[in-house]
Amino acid sequence: MIKIHVRVIFFFLFISCSFNVAYCQNDSKQEDWVSLFNGKNLEGWNIKIAGQKLNDNYKNTFRVEDSMLRIVYDDYKTFDDKYGHLYYKKPYSYYILRYQYRFRGDQTPGGETWNVRNSGVMIHSQSAKSLTINQNFPVSLEVQLLGGLGKGERHTGNLCTPGTQVHVDGKISEAHCIDSKSKTYDGDQWVSMTVVVLGDSVIKHIVEGDTVLTYEKPEVGGGFVGKDADWKWGHVDNYQYWESRQNTPLKEGYIALQAESHPIDFRRIEILNLEGCTDRKAKNYKDYYIKSDNRKCLY
Repeated sequence: MIKIHVRVIFFFLFISCSFNVAYCQNDSKQEDWVSLFNGKNLEGWNIKIAGQKLNDNYKNTFRVEDSMLRIVYDDYKTFDDKYGHLYYKKPYSYYILRYQYRFRGDQTPGGETWNVRNSGVMIHSQSAKSLTINQNFPVSLEVQLLGGLGKGERHTGNLCTPGTQVHVDGKISEAHCIDSKSKTYDGDQWVSMTVVVLGDSVIKHIVEGDTVLTYEKPEVGGGFVGKDADWKWGHVDNYQYWESRQNTPLKEGYIALQAESHPIDFRRIEILNLEGCTDRKAKNYKDYYIKSDNRKCLY
């Protein structure tokens, strides 16, 4: 663990590379950020909405407008528990994810009161096609996004754990949701979020440049929404499979954007893969890679 933390510190010395060209004359230091969203359509993403078949975009919930990826409900009369998620096509393990989001307008009628200005981005998620037909949420780690309600504190960048559990300060947390120490962001303003994911070791949530939450050792377990909650509550038909994987480390998974009854926009969704060729003799060597995969080396 100490070794990993040292490498993370070394990596962050170079994260300013994308903003300081003079600092990055060596190609091995040039960060290869990849956009997951092309600003034109949903190419590269899969849709799964509770009660609907894979890639059935029920009532045009997920759409692209004005170069934004939007989750909207203007064709809904009532939400009717149509929890949905939009999954990027490939899994990742060691990476940095960054994006901007904003909540808009009013919640859709029929949504739960706790879902007002509430959404999330799932990481280390099961795939879209592996969900059972009525399943509300994927087994994953949810980077919970909350908007302010105009009074009092309401932190964003929290963690919720559908079917998962993590360690905080060296011990397993039994809480389904873990509050961050972020500021409150009221209104329809854009908020910048960064998530540093290091496989099954360390994960950090960063809001507007401030690290607001850190946890370790993500794994399957802890019940579906807490240790006392029945998996059947989430309509997980194959819950026996997940129960058999209790305490299995979560090393990788898919990234998914959540639809939870309040309209939300996303833009500038980008990823920096921290896993790749670590042979200095290779053409595609990067000194910021934390996880080695020399099968990808090019000479």
